[in-house]
Amino acid sequence: MNKPCFATRLLKPIVLILLASAFSMAVASDSREQERADVRAMARNALERLYREQPDAKGVIEKAAGYAVFNNRGVKILVAGGGKGDGIAVANRTRKEVFMKMVEAQAGLGVGIKKFYLIWVFETPGTLDNFINQGLEFGGQAGFTARAAGVGGGFAGAASVKPGVWLYQLTDDGLAAEITVKGSKYYKDDELN
Repeated sequence: MNKPCFATRLLKPIVLILLASAFSMAVASDSREQERADVRAMARNALERLYREQPDAKGVIEKAAGYAVFNNRGVKILVAGGGKGDGIAVANRTRKEVFMKMVEAQAGLGVGIKKFYLIWVFETPGTLDNFINQGLEFGGQAGFTARAAGVGGGFAGAASVKPGVWLYQLTDDGLAAEITVKGSKYYKDDELN
């Protein structure tokens, strides 16, 4: 009976490891693509809802350099709370997508679970690039009052966060009149890009 040579015995486990690695990479790739599809669907649904509630927003977003859409899921229990969300930033001219994440921390009394959507509008390529590449951070608590309907043209219902950057917030009750950003940070999602 022929005994397998040393090279053959060594080769079998290596082949098995390579096959297992290839399989797990394919599964991970499918999983990442599914996560990307879920984020795209969330953004599409949030935009459709915004356009129903504020029809002028569609023209504003289409004319802008780009936009970003995030979901935010947060919990607050007694004196501490936090949230996180997934999002996507899109350059209108090139249709380039950048998947992003956000985290939020907050202090103060309260109890509850909240879910809302943030739609960022960037008037210039520079403001969009800064958001994507450098992120955005709000320390403490920043509040913005959205423009009332009929004031400010297409940006009615949006808050000016800084020059060239506007923000819509959708809650369960509709378009928010007071937009609050608490200790938030926005950054690229390294796993999905």
